[in-house]
Amino acid sequence: MRSTARVLGIIVEFLVLWLTSAVALLLLDVVFGGVTLDSVTIAGHATTLPAALALALVFGLLNAILWPLVVRAMSWIGPVVLFLLVFVAGGLLLMLSLAIVPVATVDRTFDLFVMAALLSLFSSVVGGVIASRSDTSYRLMQVRRQRFRRRRAPASPASPGLLCVQIDGLGHEVLRRAIADGVTPTLAKLVRETHRLIPWHTDWSSQTGASQLGILHGSNHNVPAFRWYDKSTGTISVFSNPRDNEQREMERAGLPGLLAVDGASRGNLFTGGAADNVLVVSRMRGARLGGGAGYGSYFIDPSSALRTVVRMIAEIQRELRQSLTQRRRDVRPRVGRGGVYPLVRAFTTVVATDVTVAAVVRDLIEGRGIIYADLIGYDEVSHHSGISRPETLAVLTKIDETIRLLLAVVEQADRDYHVALLSDHGQSQGATFSRRYGETLPQLVHRLCGEPDRPATDDASGRAAGEGRLYASASIGASIDAPDPTPPTDRPVVLGSGNLGLISFPTIPGRADTASIDRAYPGLVDALRTHPGIGFLLVARPSGGSVILGDGGSVDVATGEVSGINPLGGFGDDALDKIRRTDTFDNVADIMVGGAYWAETDEVAAFEEQVGSHGGMGGPQSTPFLLHPVDLPAPPDPLDGAEAVHRVLAGWRDLHRTDVSPVAEAPTN
Repeated sequence: MRSTARVLGIIVEFLVLWLTSAVALLLLDVVFGGVTLDSVTIAGHATTLPAALALALVFGLLNAILWPLVVRAMSWIGPVVLFLLVFVAGGLLLMLSLAIVPVATVDRTFDLFVMAALLSLFSSVVGGVIASRSDTSYRLMQVRRQRFRRRRAPASPASPGLLCVQIDGLGHEVLRRAIADGVTPTLAKLVRETHRLIPWHTDWSSQTGASQLGILHGSNHNVPAFRWYDKSTGTISVFSNPRDNEQREMERAGLPGLLAVDGASRGNLFTGGAADNVLVVSRMRGARLGGGAGYGSYFIDPSSALRTVVRMIAEIQRELRQSLTQRRRDVRPRVGRGGVYPLVRAFTTVVATDVTVAAVVRDLIEGRGIIYADLIGYDEVSHHSGISRPETLAVLTKIDETIRLLLAVVEQADRDYHVALLSDHGQSQGATFSRRYGETLPQLVHRLCGEPDRPATDDASGRAAGEGRLYASASIGASIDAPDPTPPTDRPVVLGSGNLGLISFPTIPGRADTASIDRAYPGLVDALRTHPGIGFLLVARPSGGSVILGDGGSVDVATGEVSGINPLGGFGDDALDKIRRTDTFDNVADIMVGGAYWAETDEVAAFEEQVGSHGGMGGPQSTPFLLHPVDLPAPPDPLDGAEAVHRVLAGWRDLHRTDVSPVAEAPTN
C-alpha cells in the first residue's frame, strides 16, 4: 500500500513539473522572439499550449535520461569551462527535443540556448518546491547534483566505508517504544532485518559535549558538564562556544580523531580530526550569518534554498499551533515556548538537517571513508515538548524518513558502506526545579549563602537554552543566553546542566572541602543535602578524599562504604563509578549537585527550564542507543562511556583497511 502511494506521489510530482514547465515555455515564447512555438486551432481559437506541452515533456525526459551521461562526459573539465558547457548542453538538449518533436521555429539559436537555461532554472525552483514535500524527489535531486559537482568518478575502494548517523538525545527505551508503535518504520526494518539494537551508558555528564568529545576524539577527561567554571582561569566554559570547543580539541591534539583519515564531520560540536567540516561548532569561530559554517555550498542552489525556506515556514507555524494546543489543554509539565524558540526549532529541525543531509549525500557519492553526522532536531523539540509526546514523535518520524533517504543514497553510492546509528545521550522528563520549588538553583544557593538579592550574571543556565538554541546562535556568530565567561568572583558561581548542578566558590582557593565551605557559608551543605529537589552532593573531605552526601546517608567515594541511607540507591549500579571518574577531574566543581530522581514516575527536576533534560543521572538520560549491522564485530557488553564507543567505531572503521595505523587509545582516567 505504501509503495503504491509512493508511486502515485511520484506520478503527481512529474505531472506538476511537466505542466509548470509547459507554462514557463509559454511565457518564454512571448519574451524571446527568436523561438516561436507552433500554434494550432482548437474550437476556433489559436493556441500554442499543445506545442508547449509536447516540448516540455520531451525536454524533461531527455534531462532525466541524458543529463547524468552528459555530466559524466564533462566531469574532467575545469569549473569555469564546465559552467559554459552546462549552458551549451542545456541548449543542445532543447535542440534535440525540437528535433524529436518539431513544434517550434528557431530564428536565433542564441535565444534557444537562453530559453533552455531559464527553463532549467525554473524546473530547478519548481523541483525545490516539490522536494520540500517529498524526500524521494529531494534525494534524486541531491544525488544528481552531487554527481554533477564531482569532477571525476573516483575508483571504487575495495573496503567499505562507515556512515555514522547520530540522532541527538534519543534514549534507548524511547526508541524501542517508537519501533514497537510504528513511529520509526525505517529503523524498525533495520532492527528486524540487518541491524542489532543495544544500549550504551554515558558518563556522569550525559550531554552532547562530553559524549561527542569522547566518541570523536577518544577522551572526555576534564569535562564535568555542558558548562563549568574553571577556578584556575576564573572563566566559564560552555560547549556552544566555538572558542571553547576549539580549545577542547587542541587539548586532545595528540590523540588520533575518529575522522582523521578521509573523514567528514557534519553538524557536530567537534571535527573528530576531519579536515572537511560542515556546521561544526569548533570551526565556527568568527562566523557571521553562516560564513565559514558550511551554508554556502547548500544555499547557493535556488531549489535547495526554496525547499528549506518552505519547510521552515511550515515548521514555525507548526510550533505556534502545537504550543497553543499544549497551553489550551493545560499539558504538564511544560515550559514557555515563545520568543525566538519557533525560529530555533525551525533551524534545528529544518535548516541544520537539510544542510547536514546534503553534505552527507555528497560524501557518499564521493566515497568518503568515514562520515559522522548529527541530526539535532529531536533533542531540541524534546527539551520543550517532552521526550515522547505526539509532536516530538512526529519529529522523530521525520528523522526516520531522513535516514531512509540516506540509506537509499547508500544504495546508489559507488562505494559500499556500513551504516551505524547511535545517540549521544537520552533525556529524562519532569517539571523543572524552579517550577517545583519556586526558585532556581542559583537563587537557592545565593539565598542560603546570605547573598544580597541582585541579578546573577551566571544564572543564564537556568533559562530554556537547549543545545540547539546555543548551537544556532554559534552558527551565526551570536550569543543567546550564554553565561558570562568571566563571572564575579565575590560570590558563588552556580551553573546547571540538566539535573546536574555545579557550585564553585571563587573566594576559597583550591578545591573547597566541607570544612572550608562551612566556615565561609555555615549551614549551606546541610541545607542542600536535605533539599527535596536534590538527590546527592559530591564534595571533598578535609582529611582527604571525597564523600557523597544525601538526606539521611553518605557514601565514601574511595571505598564505597555506605553510612545510613544510600543516596545513590536509585541512580543505577554504575553511579558510583561515574562519580569516581568525575572526582578525578582537575576542574571538578567544589560541590557537584546530583538532582533528584523519582523512580516511581521516572522523573527528574532539571536546573534548566526544560521539560525533557539531560546532563546528569536518573532515568533514561544516561542510556542512549547503538544500532549496528549484525555483520560487524559486537561491542562489549556492557558498553560503558563515550570513550568505549570511540574504540568500537574506530575498530569498525579500520576493519578492512590497511592504510591506517591502529588507533591509539586515550589514557584511562
